Amino acid sequence: MTEAKSRSRKRPGRPAGTSDTRERILTEARELFARNGIDKTSVRSIASAAGVDSALVHHYFGTKEQLFAAAIHIPIDPMQVIGPMREAPVDQLGLLLPSILLPLWDSELGSGFIATLRSLLSGSDVSLVRSFLQEVITREVGARVDDPPGSGPVRVQFVASQLVGVVMARYILELEPFRSLPVTQIAETIAPNLQRYLTGDLPGLG
Repeated sequence: MTEAKSRSRKRPGRPAGTSDTRERILTEARELFARNGIDKTSVRSIASAAGVDSALVHHYFGTKEQLFAAAIHIPIDPMQVIGPMREAPVDQLGLLLPSILLPLWDSELGSGFIATLRSLLSGSDVSLVRSFLQEVITREVGARVDDPPGSGPVRVQFVASQLVGVVMARYILELEPFRSLPVTQIAETIAPNLQRYLTGDLPGLG
């Protein structure tokens, strides 16, 4: 058997190089996350599409949420944001959310995320961001504010609309003086609105 034939019969789970393997996993993950959403995409299906073992996906990226973060270039594990919100009292979520996100977006890591967000918003991969908002944030936060029943997803999307507005004004359009305002000032200013969206009376939800 020639060396070329021997190489051609190697198992697909044995990639030529680490960098190539990681990129192949990320490419397949982006496609499957965009097509099926986060909840309906398993690590096993991503591994199968990439031609590697599931254990290798976990080795490189950790959890499915961490893999998703890597796929859309979020600089931290999304659970670092969601975790504190699970533990905080519901009546503090309106202030806690911008207090966590704004310092992150202002950081050096955040600049990479903003650059990626610009690209995502102008391209077809916006489905990845939508999937994250609808499946992860709505599931984790919406369940805590689902009063009356069924209102949680709508409440979370109102919050998302406010935060997307902050991102657009501060980081995409860079409107002054909003761009230069202290993080605490913005967080404290929008917190009452966010809290109302999460736990207050909203037209059509009562």
